[in-house]
Amino acid sequence: MPPARKRPRRYDPAKTRAAVLAQLGQVREAVRDLDSEPVLRLTASVAASLAEVGHAVARPAGPRATLTPAEWFLAPGTGPSASDAPLAPLAPDAPLTPLADVERALRDLLDAHPDERLVETGAGVMTLDDFLVTRLVHLVLCADDLTTSVPGLDVPLDRQALAAATRVLADALALKAPGGSTEVRVPPYAVVQCVEGPRHTRGTPPNVVETAPLTWLRLATGRLTWPDALARAEVSASGERADLSGLLPLLP
Repeated sequence: MPPARKRPRRYDPAKTRAAVLAQLGQVREAVRDLDSEPVLRLTASVAASLAEVGHAVARPAGPRATLTPAEWFLAPGTGPSASDAPLAPLAPDAPLTPLADVERALRDLLDAHPDERLVETGAGVMTLDDFLVTRLVHLVLCADDLTTSVPGLDVPLDRQALAAATRVLADALALKAPGGSTEVRVPPYAVVQCVEGPRHTRGTPPNVVETAPLTWLRLATGRLTWPDALARAEVSASGERADLSGLLPLLP
């Protein structure tokens, strides 16, 4: 018998909004006086990602939500713009919106719309604040990309932003590979069961994967491969069903 479907994880709207603004603020401050090509590409990606919030609000939406944040990441054609946009070359005449202006516009938009507002994301209808969870993933990834690609730069990660990004991508794994034979632990933020096979009920699970939040995000988005993570001891995997290489990355 397949495992019972769990209720979708709920995210606190106030915490989500605060995390989006906090992580955006960290990125804005980190790149304030920088204008190298990698920085410009990544900040342009942040601006484009957050502009999607306004586009989603502007579109006519259906009468009910059809997607959870985890389902959005697995919907055809969505994928995180974070995976590709930072690597795309900027057009010579591409307009660059200052992140201070992006932040101001986002604050105004959030002040004008309640958290239960339904929006059309292009992949389906979500609440505004559930869609913001998908933007959190992009913001955290861009902060990490800036840290790893710009020498001497260390962009702080907002704890709530990192927690939400970790949880939503762990839930996406559980949706992609439903089951209860493998436990994936990303302390201190997420634990999910996934992969078809004998279901664990008590004691120590026979198949366990454990890694850190930032490593998990890199694995889920293809920034880090499963073999490399194992070789660097950045992930531990025990049990015959603990090999996630066939499931990662989650996002194209």
